[in-house]
Amino acid sequence: MTPTIRDIARVAQVSPATVSLVLNGKGGISDGTRTRVLNAATKLNYAGRSRRVTRRQKSKTLLFLKIAKHGHTVNRDHSPFIADYIDGMSQEADRRGYKLEIVSYEDVPIKKILASLMSKSVSGVIILGTELSENDIKLLQRRDVPTVFIDTYFDLLEANFVNMNNKDAVYKILSHLVEQGVRKIGFVASNVETINFDLRLRAFHDCAKLLKIEVRREDIVTVDSTFDGAYRDMSNQLRDGLKLPDCFVCTNDIIAYGCIKALKEFNIDMPERLSIVGFDNLPMSEAVDPPLTTIDVSKRKIGCLAVDILDDLVRATEAQPAVKALVGANLIVRSSVAGASAMVGDHPLVAV
Repeated sequence: MTPTIRDIARVAQVSPATVSLVLNGKGGISDGTRTRVLNAATKLNYAGRSRRVTRRQKSKTLLFLKIAKHGHTVNRDHSPFIADYIDGMSQEADRRGYKLEIVSYEDVPIKKILASLMSKSVSGVIILGTELSENDIKLLQRRDVPTVFIDTYFDLLEANFVNMNNKDAVYKILSHLVEQGVRKIGFVASNVETINFDLRLRAFHDCAKLLKIEVRREDIVTVDSTFDGAYRDMSNQLRDGLKLPDCFVCTNDIIAYGCIKALKEFNIDMPERLSIVGFDNLPMSEAVDPPLTTIDVSKRKIGCLAVDILDDLVRATEAQPAVKALVGANLIVRSSVAGASAMVGDHPLVAV
């Protein structure tokens, strides 16, 4: 049976907290107590695990992997989004005494990324999971190093995740639309396989039921996730006689921008004829015409939480349960929704 810090505490006749401090190299412990704890750990064959913890702590480097598997969502258009993640990680890493190293991979097989990861000596790893599948995540966890995935979420995977709360965000969008008197609401989905895109579409159907909004099958439209692709696909569907609802909720801001361009070319007035809502609150959302009502999630908060969770894992002397954290959202109301045109600037309806 694998010994625990409680077993060491019993043998050394100290508290479990004291054992944790010694094994993690913390100060404030007398030489005699420290020696007694380390002797107890050695007697119980705990030394191997203790050395691994010490090695991780000595490296004091966290690695952030920015992985663009296909580039349909992790691309230049989303650079500000990812920069906010990095800001949050850098701030928290610095506060906790870590160095943050950033490595980008574009169109590189996951097995090659794993091989590269195996050669690095780091305390822990944060991975941008936006374009990763369930199997990719399983593969990337093969290295015995604390790992946290951000911008993705799988309920049944034994892994650490920090993601936005998509259902909470979509509920805020639909509640606002109902308050504004909008009834026929559609959704612009994406044909790109990204877990957050799937979660938003699922949330749209679930929240529509909760709010007693009838969703017609023809009001669920699918386009590519890039600006050019969304513009092209929406243009083609409008050309084919697409019947419009009163409002489209778009999977993200980039898709919304592409759709707005297409709708304008077909002389569809927004928001008078069609309201439109995005998701992500990218910097361009305030400047687009009409200024885009959208969802804002604190990417810096997600980055900070990822480092916070990682630091706890690095310091742990026992196996830890998976942590799955969701960060709430603000609805930023601008004039792309009918009834909101009199509002000026950002108006967060609900605080995080």
